[in-house]
Amino acid sequence: MASVEELTQRLRTFADERDWGQFHTPKNLVMAAAGEMGELVAEFQWLTPEQSAAVMEDPEAGGRVRAELGDVVIYLTRLADVLGVDLVQAALDKLEHSAKRYPVESSRGSAAKAPHDQPPAP
Repeated sequence: MASVEELTQRLRTFADERDWGQFHTPKNLVMAAAGEMGELVAEFQWLTPEQSAAVMEDPEAGGRVRAELGDVVIYLTRLADVLGVDLVQAALDKLEHSAKRYPVESSRGSAAKAPHDQPPAP
């Protein structure tokens, strides 16, 4: 299994060989990632919850989902590299923060937002 570091280096080399660094500005990479996420969303748009859970069982649909996930990861990894962000550490930091905001005892089985995420009552 490849590591995030290996993927980052391969993407950097891929972009450098093509002189694409000039186009890989944070703004462009964010927009590209958002576009690819939209394409991933489109694969699930009209599926039932049951169909979405089984999407990878369909070779054609599963292949499209896998490709779109790849595109999203590529752009996020490239963005993190360009910005000098350790993507794994950023995710771990966010997970730690979320664990504090959503303690097990008050969050288990609930999809409710954390109290401070709710707009104040009028």
